Amino acid sequence: MEQRKNEHLELALSSQVSFDQVDERFNYEPLLGSHSKGEIQPFTFLGKTLRVPMWVSSMTGGTKLARTINTNLARACNEFGMGMGLGSCRILLEKKEYFPDFDMRDIIGNDLPFYANIGISQLEKMLQDKSYPRIFDLVHRLRADGLIIHVNPIQEWLQTEGDVLKHPPIETIEEFLSLTQLKIIVKEVGQGMGPESISRLMKCSIEAFELAGLGGTNFARVELARSTVQQRELYSPLAFLGHSADEMMEVVNALVRAGNTLGCRQIIISGGIRSFLDGYYYISKCLLPGIFGQAAGFLRFARGDYEDLRSFISDQVKGLAFARAFLQVKSGS
Repeated sequence: MEQRKNEHLELALSSQVSFDQVDERFNYEPLLGSHSKGEIQPFTFLGKTLRVPMWVSSMTGGTKLARTINTNLARACNEFGMGMGLGSCRILLEKKEYFPDFDMRDIIGNDLPFYANIGISQLEKMLQDKSYPRIFDLVHRLRADGLIIHVNPIQEWLQTEGDVLKHPPIETIEEFLSLTQLKIIVKEVGQGMGPESISRLMKCSIEAFELAGLGGTNFARVELARSTVQQRELYSPLAFLGHSADEMMEVVNALVRAGNTLGCRQIIISGGIRSFLDGYYYISKCLLPGIFGQAAGFLRFARGDYEDLRSFISDQVKGLAFARAFLQVKSGS
C-alpha cells in the first residue's frame, strides 16, 4: 500500500486533465453501477451466439502474412466469442494453393460467425459470364456462414490495377440476391455510404450491413500511396470524401424511426472505432441489433505473437464491461 501511495504522489502532478480532453458523449454514473454489473451476457447475432459485441472486420487478402494473421484472429474469436470476416478471397478463385491461409473454420469453431469475402467488381464479372456458382463453391469449401460483398468504387478507380464497374453496385447486389440463398453482408471499405445508398441497401434482404465509415483504415489513401506523385497531388481530395460511422448511424436510425420496411435488420458498426468506448457508444445508439468492428486495431497485434493480440482484446472486453456498468450515453449526443 505504501508503494502504491508513493506512486500516486509522484504521478498526481503529471495526471491533470484539461477540459478539451473530456469525452462529452457519456454521463458517468458512479453511484449506479458495480464492477460486476457490466458483465456481458451471450447474445444472438448473425444467427449464432456471441459472447462479446465485437467483430473482426475484413482486412487481409493474398499476402505472405495472411495465414499468421488469420490464424491469430480466428483463435481470438474462438477464445472470446467474436465473429470474423475474412479479407478478399479473390485469390482463392484463381490459386487454390492459398486456401490454407483462409481455411479457419476448425480454429474459430462451428458456433461462431465466419464469412468469406468478395469484391463487387469480381461479383459483377462473374454474374456477367455466368461463373458465379464458383462463389457458392468457395463459401462451401471454406465452411463459411455466408459471404461479405465489399463495395469500393473509389479504391478501384484509384488503383493502377483496378477494375472498372459497368453497373451500379446495388443492381449487382440485387441480381445476386435473386440467385442465391447465401447469407450476405455488404460493406464499404473505409469511405462509408451516403443516405440514398444506405436507404436502398437497407431494403435488400441481407443478413447485415457493415458501415465501414470514414475515419478508420482508408483504402483510397492506401492506393494513392502506391500511385505517382502527380496522381497523389491531383486525386488526394477523393480520399477524404465519404461518411462517418456517426453520420451513417443517424441515417439507419432515421429509417427505423420512420417505420420503413427493412430487409436488413442487423448492423456492424465500423470505421474509426478506436476503442471500447467508441464501440459502446455506437451500439448503445443503434436502434437495430448491432456490434462494433475493428480492422487496424486487431491487425496491429495479429501479425506476431498471439499473446499480444489476446492481451489487447482482453483489455477491450474489460473496458467494455466497465462502460456498461458506469456510463450512460447522453441523450442527443
